[in-house]
Amino acid sequence: MTAITERSYGIHRRVAAENDLDDACETLATLGYGVLNGGYTSAELDELSAAFDAARLHSEEAAGGREILRELDEHNTIRVAFHHDRNLLALATNQRVLTVVRRAISDYLVLSQQNGIINPANAAEYNQGAWHRDLPYQHVVFSRPMAINALFCVDDFTLENGATIVLPATHRQEDFPSSRFVQSAALQITAPRGSYILLDCMTYHTGATNRTPMDRRAVNHVYTSPIIRQQIDLPALLGESFTDDPHVRKLLGYGVKTPRSLDEYYASRRR
Repeated sequence: MTAITERSYGIHRRVAAENDLDDACETLATLGYGVLNGGYTSAELDELSAAFDAARLHSEEAAGGREILRELDEHNTIRVAFHHDRNLLALATNQRVLTVVRRAISDYLVLSQQNGIINPANAAEYNQGAWHRDLPYQHVVFSRPMAINALFCVDDFTLENGATIVLPATHRQEDFPSSRFVQSAALQITAPRGSYILLDCMTYHTGATNRTPMDRRAVNHVYTSPIIRQQIDLPALLGESFTDDPHVRKLLGYGVKTPRSLDEYYASRRR
């Protein structure tokens, strides 16, 4: 690749990027996507891989079997993965990821969802294999992100096993782009296991077909402004005694529950 010159003129302002967190922030803001190393050791990644498989099994058992989930087209998804194996909560509270997401949105974040994602081996079709935004059905743009997707790679993301495809910078336009643009601009993001693929949730993207004999596993997180409703009411699902950690409670949405009565509303005002 030809070296790119740093010479310039007429420029008085420049973005500062001095480390990989800065790089991720800049790429996310400009192109709508980025890749960030999660900072895990090989042993920790093995433990997270085992936790994913345990959560998958528990999720299927809780639903009454894989065939019931297949009827709902949910057999390749683990809803609220850390509810099935608490070790996966560590993926949602990764401080490197939260640092980037807080810079993008604000200091007050809420975890809208954490779902395990399986891209099945040798699949003819894949239920995530369609262009979408992670705030679907919304043809709007925002002056700063309202939601960020952080997709943790349990396995390597490769061209062969269906790595995520993005349309760069489409978080800056309301409409889905033309077929010509899709064909010329679509970019497949490869990343090693332990990475997070970060997306502005208004960036159009899709999963690709897994052409290998092994399932490709990932854990998707969507962090939002607290004004956006969670996919599943996590405080109601987890219960009041789930954690005493105030930072985790805030992230999981315990501080933004909708009052169900006037008494609850008035009680929230007294805090």
